[in-house]
Amino acid sequence: MNPTATKVLHAVVATSALLCALPSLALADIYVIVNSGLILTTDDIKGIYTGDKQLAGSIKIKPLDNSAAKNEFLSKVLQLDAVRYDTLWTKKSFRDGISPPSVKANDEEVVAAVKSTAGAIGYISSTPPVGVTVLKKF
Repeated sequence: MNPTATKVLHAVVATSALLCALPSLALADIYVIVNSGLILTTDDIKGIYTGDKQLAGSIKIKPLDNSAAKNEFLSKVLQLDAVRYDTLWTKKSFRDGISPPSVKANDEEVVAAVKSTAGAIGYISSTPPVGVTVLKKF
């Protein structure tokens, strides 16, 4: 086999391995978690993350995005891609003066913020610890 054909074969094998791994990546669970003092329904999730629901009774809801799990959350829960989500929040910010969700880097930061912040809601891809309420598993 000539060197060019060998390189092509290696590229095909590498691409095939990557494509085989993709379905397993899409199977990651997403847990929407809330501060233990926040009472919400599963129907509230989309409204919160699109800026349409901001209060739960008299409590101001504080949504959190998780950089590490954001694409999975947007796909599974909101059925949006990152560009549409960011555009939605840009419009909401200018039109309605609403701030987008605060961004945390990973599951640990989201859990810490949800535990310590009244009205907080976030999402993680790891099993939720004690001290937060799981609103829904996707």
